[in-house]
Amino acid sequence: MEGPDVNMQSIERDHRGDMVGRWTDLDYVLMRDGPSAGPGFEPGEDTKSVLMDVMHVLVLGAGGLGCELLKDLALSGFKKIDVIDMDTIDLSNLNRQFLFRPHDIGKPKAIIAAERVMERVEGVTVTPHYCRIEDKDDDWFEQFHIIIMGLDSLEARSYMNAVACSFLRFEADGTPDQSTIKPLIDGGTEGWKGHARVILPGVTPCFQCTMWLFPPQTTYPLCTLAETPRNAAHCIEYAHLIQWGNERPNEEFDADDPEHMKWIYENAMRRAEAFGIEGVTLYHTMGVVKNIIPAIPSTNAIIAGQCALEALKMATMCAKGLDNFMMYNGSDGVYTHAVAYEKDPDCPMCSPGVAMELPKESTLSDVIDAIVKKFEDTVALPSISTSNGTNLYMRGVLEEATRDNLTRKMSELLGEEHGGGEKLDGLIIVNDKKLKGPLRIRLSLA
Repeated sequence: MEGPDVNMQSIERDHRGDMVGRWTDLDYVLMRDGPSAGPGFEPGEDTKSVLMDVMHVLVLGAGGLGCELLKDLALSGFKKIDVIDMDTIDLSNLNRQFLFRPHDIGKPKAIIAAERVMERVEGVTVTPHYCRIEDKDDDWFEQFHIIIMGLDSLEARSYMNAVACSFLRFEADGTPDQSTIKPLIDGGTEGWKGHARVILPGVTPCFQCTMWLFPPQTTYPLCTLAETPRNAAHCIEYAHLIQWGNERPNEEFDADDPEHMKWIYENAMRRAEAFGIEGVTLYHTMGVVKNIIPAIPSTNAIIAGQCALEALKMATMCAKGLDNFMMYNGSDGVYTHAVAYEKDPDCPMCSPGVAMELPKESTLSDVIDAIVKKFEDTVALPSISTSNGTNLYMRGVLEEATRDNLTRKMSELLGEEHGGGEKLDGLIIVNDKKLKGPLRIRLSLA
């Protein structure tokens, strides 16, 4: 006997078009107050409406973390989500990136992930972007209320941190302008370990403030690789770093080319056999050459869940937010720990001004040279102005009008700006094409 014919048109729905009772669990959190509520939380329909109708969230990455994040956000009431990813789906993704199927191999991750979430979660709109994050203008990122990073490289995280910090502006007393803070939530996994962190530029430590958290990548001395290999990784790196260049000097190695990877594996195997070393496999070869750490689906799920929870807190203030870093270790039992890391007061990205002390007789040209030397990775051809907007030296069409200032003492320029010659300290603003936003320098002339 066939089951009853269910008419979807007859299902009772609320004013948003959702099935009545669909968000009962969310209502327990948003429709009533409680001791764990965050500052300014106002329970009720308005808060729920902000979450569902207003909040616009961007997810960076549609891989192991990204798939989990999209699912968690959609099921937590967020209905306006964008996702950006430059990769296509590979066979090796299918064991943990659950939104993808075998027939999706070769297709863009962002597009397929968006389609799958919208198929399964009624009412959510996920807009995909199949491109690099660098392909988007900085102003494009400003439309989002929260940006969640499910990225797998320090370079991409640093780039997004710089973008978010570039929106930051400060009041006259050095406190951040709250309306310019672009919240970031960062998730990362490494095997059985992971972290989730909240970044409020100007309030909490930004990514640049805590770069020391990330250890340098493992490297091997070439003499060890060439003369005394002791493990499988040494044999693989020998084939990769030394043998390839010697035997195929006019061909650039491509880690994504199966033939290239097979060549490395076969030569590493022969070297391992010559030295009586075991453990060289094709999978291990790919891991060493690409610096791949095996992904654990449960770790991705836990970290993505924490990131989505922090996004819900930010959007509604239903609970106090994480302060400001959560680490997870599942290698021996399950252990989590929250740490309140401190801001770097001289962070070039998120501080109200980086301290710099120079001799009292320094000219503007001397100051520019010192700035370029101190920030050689991010500043090359700076323009300098004061915090009040006076142009001291500008590149381009204003260069001729400000050129004479280069030979003037900085103490004179600051003294004129602040209404007298006694002022030897001041805030100057540095702009450069390589900078995402203005660099603030707290200059002291002693």
